[in-house]
Amino acid sequence: MKRHLPNFLTLGRMILAPPIVILLFFPGKLPSAIAAGIFLIASLTDFFDGFIARRFKLESSFGRFLDPIADKVLVTSSLIMLIALDRVPAWIVMLLITREVGVSALRATTKTWDTTLSPSRIGKLKAVFQFAAVVPLIIHYEYKFIIPINFHLIGMVLLYIALILTLWSGVDYFLRFYREYQLRENGDEQ
Repeated sequence: MKRHLPNFLTLGRMILAPPIVILLFFPGKLPSAIAAGIFLIASLTDFFDGFIARRFKLESSFGRFLDPIADKVLVTSSLIMLIALDRVPAWIVMLLITREVGVSALRATTKTWDTTLSPSRIGKLKAVFQFAAVVPLIIHYEYKFIIPINFHLIGMVLLYIALILTLWSGVDYFLRFYREYQLRENGDEQ
């Protein structure tokens, strides 16, 4: 059981995506807050599955394959639902998803070359900001604590930062892919 814990956490991230989407079908503060709580818990599993796998030497090829898919399912399904609720602009989500598909294609291509494009620090930071942006965007409503907190505004600021990091990391992946491609081409000519 312990051996499979990181993969169970990763699968849990995927399993929690549909309840978030379902809750967002119901307008109001309470369903949005519950959905945000579920999203936050799901996003924390991204840290814990990797930490546990590295700490206890439980890394697996299945986990390396499934982890980025689980992230994409969780984030993109939530963002697509937020488009439907008119909480985020569609063009931002389109750019985020396009980068994810493009990088996934590049990584799949390098696997056929018996090499891999490992995640960069920028890519990991991008994921943190995407997760951090989606939580307040799901909460959406303004809450008054000591002062009023506009969760939607906070989420949009974080989403724009995530967008910049997403594009930056996408360019970084494409440049690393191109360098790897050039090395392969130059090696084949010799």
